[in-house]
Amino acid sequence: MKVLIASGAAGGTSKGSIGKYFHLKDFGEALTKFNIDYQLVRETDYVVGFPTKQISKLISSKRKFKKLIESFQPDAVLVDKQSNFGLEVIKAGIPLFVILRGHYWSELEFAKETIYKDPLMRKIVDLRGKIAEKVFAGATAILPVANYLTNIIKEHHPQQSIEVFVEGVNNVRWYKQDGMQLKHPCVGLLQDANWWRKTKEMLTLEKVIERMPEINFYWVGDGQYKDKILSVLEKFDNFHWLGSLQYPDKVREYLTEIDVYALITGMDLAPLSLKEAQLMEKPVVATNVGGCSEMMMDGKTGFLVEEGNADDLFEKLTILFENKEMSIENGSNGRKFIEEKFSMDTSAKNFMRILDSYVKN
Repeated sequence: MKVLIASGAAGGTSKGSIGKYFHLKDFGEALTKFNIDYQLVRETDYVVGFPTKQISKLISSKRKFKKLIESFQPDAVLVDKQSNFGLEVIKAGIPLFVILRGHYWSELEFAKETIYKDPLMRKIVDLRGKIAEKVFAGATAILPVANYLTNIIKEHHPQQSIEVFVEGVNNVRWYKQDGMQLKHPCVGLLQDANWWRKTKEMLTLEKVIERMPEINFYWVGDGQYKDKILSVLEKFDNFHWLGSLQYPDKVREYLTEIDVYALITGMDLAPLSLKEAQLMEKPVVATNVGGCSEMMMDGKTGFLVEEGNADDLFEKLTILFENKEMSIENGSNGRKFIEEKFSMDTSAKNFMRILDSYVKN
């Protein structure tokens, strides 16, 4: 069987821009172990659609897409974005599977209310939304990365087939090495600031950092809401912003060095950084929202904390720093948990089961 994998990730060197492409590449390689032939492409290299007005580019992209399909002849297509590429796959009559990593509808509404207030931009966002809805409706199945999303998808597409996609992590990439120079003891935060519903939870750290002057907090990340966070947290001498780090090498150095990993978020579905930190044998603390509870084991690989509860976060971090044996055990449990539940082989087998259910050989 042949599977065409199309990544919506743009080029670049940041974790956000290439991380997903990295993981899809590793996923494709895992498929080959089970006699699945794959080809990984960036969808924008083959399909250019709205809002492009250059007719020549539109015509050229359709030709490139047609040539891609004719040369590879896929039995199924897997995409991680709801765009014109998916529409072309549907038009070609090829089974389409759509990975859904986030709460698409909530993110869309938030973007329209905060980022795209200009009437023209709102119209563009609405038109892109219509394309996404056509992709969701015409897909063979939607593949959320966490069980948490299943009911949300049913609210918008009650007749659509839904299968949870196990988003694996290649454990070979995550190993201890020489770490970067950080002050200890320390907490590592690895998350971007692009969606306020997620990002605003970081403000909970203000009371925690103030109460833990002996602990250093290092934030790796960037985004349009960065300054809103820095304006509150940079007043503390034990808070340090490191900006973005090259993925995966510099991120691995960072995760090697930190003592505890914390994901302080208002919404996350299947955060890769939470899995990667556990593979690096770090005890973790994560806000109990979205799919975070599915990506770790509360009390065994770290702790879940309640949203907006600074006291809970302070208490859980204190436990980990005061009980070194527990932290070491949590870290060890974390790697075993991710290797068992989220290995690339597990991800490939899960997808093969999905293919067997929907695609005739």
